[in-house]
Amino acid sequence: MSKIFIVEDDLTLFNELKERFEEWDYHVFGAEDFGNVINDFISLEPDLVIIDITLPKYDGFYWCRRVRDISSLPIIFLSSRDHPTDMVMSMQMGSDDYIQKPFNFDVLIAKVQALLRRAYQYQNQEIDVVRFRDAVFDFKKLTITKDEYETDLTKNESFILSILVHEREQAVSREVLIEQLWDDSKFISDNTLTVNVNRIRKKLEEIGLENAIVTKTGIGYMIKE
Repeated sequence: MSKIFIVEDDLTLFNELKERFEEWDYHVFGAEDFGNVINDFISLEPDLVIIDITLPKYDGFYWCRRVRDISSLPIIFLSSRDHPTDMVMSMQMGSDDYIQKPFNFDVLIAKVQALLRRAYQYQNQEIDVVRFRDAVFDFKKLTITKDEYETDLTKNESFILSILVHEREQAVSREVLIEQLWDDSKFISDNTLTVNVNRIRKKLEEIGLENAIVTKTGIGYMIKE
């Protein structure tokens, strides 16, 4: 599971973020020493950092720059400051996104998932064949095979299934799926996503892979071993 390092001195907000992210099976850690955040970062080896601008001793820009000196992992600023200069500065320091407080958590989780996916998951898209249960998913040939049975996938179905498989046992939001399909020029609407997922489910069931894709109500989908 991905590790998120949150540099936030508002304990109430930190605890709320920790609770919400852990519902999505992320491991969440906070800064122990705001005077030496970089030591916490090095020891934790997180996959993504969320950082406030206004912090004790040194501001978020300083720590963002220190992190960027040694790592290219995704960084999101989460701040109540709304001046355009702050947003520009955050990008100049090397952040990947800037979210203003108050914020919608569903938007934040979608952005976190998208950044993690772009930073890590899709570095490995050259892996075209994945084994799942007793089946083989071939995303290059657009097929699923199990024993003597084989079923074909459309490009959209294959793309959706590849995202779910690479995030297996972790829920992927509908927003993330739609965003990735749009990013890849496979234009798809919310209703079309539902149709595609239902078709994938039917094809999996036809070759004996029942209940492989489960719906996480209010969130999205998860593929389960």
